[in-house]
Amino acid sequence: MIMKNYFRAFKRTAALIGIPAVITLLSSCVKDNTNYVAPPAALVSVFQGSTALPALDVYFNGNQVNWSPVNYGSGLAYVRAYTGLRTFNFYTYGEKGLQFSDTATLKANNVYSIFLSGTAAKTDFILLKDTINQPATNMANVRFVDLSPDAPAVDLVLSGTTSASNISYKGYSTFVPISGDKVYTIQVLQHGTSTVLATLSNVTFNSNLVYTVMLTGLASGSAANNNLLTINYVTNAYF
Repeated sequence: MIMKNYFRAFKRTAALIGIPAVITLLSSCVKDNTNYVAPPAALVSVFQGSTALPALDVYFNGNQVNWSPVNYGSGLAYVRAYTGLRTFNFYTYGEKGLQFSDTATLKANNVYSIFLSGTAAKTDFILLKDTINQPATNMANVRFVDLSPDAPAVDLVLSGTTSASNISYKGYSTFVPISGDKVYTIQVLQHGTSTVLATLSNVTFNSNLVYTVMLTGLASGSAANNNLLTINYVTNAYF
C-alpha cells in the first residue's frame, strides 16, 4: 500500500498553515532510459514548535528545503534526505542569520520527524523515528508530542478518552488507533487531574490517516506574546 503525505498543520484557529506535498515510498526509484536508481534515502519532516524563534529557512547540510517561511506552528512535509551524518541549519527567513544548528544520523529507508522547541535561552532539537503504518479499517492513528518547556506532565484526552498519559517535555507517545471519520474535542490536561491546559474543538480525524498532536507554547505565556499553551496537529500520512 502506498503511503502518501501532505503534512498539514493546524493551530487553535484551525487555519491551514502547513505546506502540502505528496511523497512516494522510500523504496521507489526513478526509472528512465539510463536505468537510473535513486540513492538510499530517508524521509524527514520538520515542525517549528518554538515560540522564541522567528520565521525560518531550513537547510539540510547546504540544501534549502523550504519555499516559504517556516513560522511557529507550521512545518514541512517529509523531504527525501541523503543518509549518514547530516547537519540541520535553521536561518532567519530571507536573511541567512543562523538561529540554530544540530546534527543527526539518518538511516536508509527510515522516516523521521524533527521538532523545534525551547525558550529564548535554549532551542531544543527533537528527532523522532516515525513508525508509519496503515491504520485498520475505519480507524486513524494518532500520537502525541509535548513541546512545552515549562508545562507540567500532561495527558492527551480525545473526546473524553485518554490517548496518552504522563507525557513530559520532549516526551511522546506511540501512534495509537482511534475511530476515524469522527469529530473530536482535543484536550491536554495536567497529568492525573481534571485541569485543562489547552483545548481544540471540532477536529475531524479521518480514516486511513496518520496524525501527530502537539502541545506547544508556555504555561507561563501570554496572549500578548503569542506564546500561550496551544494544541497543534499535523497529518503525517494517508493511505
